[in-house]
Amino acid sequence: MESVVSLLAERPNLFSPVQVKVSPDDTPRMAAVVAAVERVAALPAYREHVLGRAPGIARHVPPNPGAFYGYDFHLTPQGPKLIEINTNAGGGLLAARRFGRRDVEEKFVDMFRAECPRLATLAIVDETPAQQYLYPEFVLFRELFVQHGVEAVICAPEDLMLCHGGLWHQQTRLDLVYNRITDFPLETHGNTALRQAYLEGSVVLTPHPFGHALFADKRNLIALSDDALLADWGVDAGTRGILAAALPRTELVRSERAEDLWARRKGLFFKPATGYGAKAAYRGDKITRKVFEEILAGNTIAQEFVPPSVIEAEVNGALSNLKVDVRCYAYRGEVQFVAARLWQGQTTNFRTPGGGFAEVVIE
Repeated sequence: MESVVSLLAERPNLFSPVQVKVSPDDTPRMAAVVAAVERVAALPAYREHVLGRAPGIARHVPPNPGAFYGYDFHLTPQGPKLIEINTNAGGGLLAARRFGRRDVEEKFVDMFRAECPRLATLAIVDETPAQQYLYPEFVLFRELFVQHGVEAVICAPEDLMLCHGGLWHQQTRLDLVYNRITDFPLETHGNTALRQAYLEGSVVLTPHPFGHALFADKRNLIALSDDALLADWGVDAGTRGILAAALPRTELVRSERAEDLWARRKGLFFKPATGYGAKAAYRGDKITRKVFEEILAGNTIAQEFVPPSVIEAEVNGALSNLKVDVRCYAYRGEVQFVAARLWQGQTTNFRTPGGGFAEVVIE
């Protein structure tokens, strides 16, 4: 068995020694945004809007809501701004263990039991899992589940087999798959068994394609930041006010608007609609014309640029400025845990000396 301690030693910038101080007003504001998004996502008009453009598998509605939704915020003088939503947000257990939050670990276990009340066996699944940067978290989860009487394995999707009416890993029939795969619609060949088992209902999958389409497709931010559209859908004024205060204006990148977007690029941040982990994401003031042409050819959104807050920290005996974002781990519209991430560069990277997951302190 791998040692979490030795695995973490190979990732020296996964955790920051710096604490991030957050205003007492900001945490309830972030929680209110999470709840507001969940209310909108429950509306039939919203679901019709987002699922109409989603892969076919996303229109399969599973009985479980999905685990580990992550709401990422930048802190500003005007309050926290929601930058994006993820449905396979990693790092929560690592941060909770690092910061001594055993109560959060228990919440996470309870969440998985709520996803699958009969939970006795599960697999933590990702492509080449041992090569993933957050692999130590997989190992930690396996240990945590075993401690709570749940048989748990870590494996790749091609190690799964569909037979005898269930999804199996070797001799074990699985009740649940904790899905860390970034092929969100499960389209690649290696995910065939998992995809079929999910659609047949022979295994509980969490998080799942339905949840990704409902929350994590970044085109959803266009609707969530469009007050007039939300009003047309019947969203109440209070919910719309919460979202208007917290969501940067977001728009779809269209080639026919190229010159307008180029002229406004310094105030925009460009992201692929179905991307993850800050891949192919660009600050508008940093892009070249060549990169901009590539952006135009892709399925991309342009979001009003909200600079992350910056804290000064001592790193290797010298002062360094580190950018900050705050991630709220949420389940069923309620925040379970809040952690920060510190970095330098355009996007979070876990490669910055002094950066990584940081403890949030309300002050």
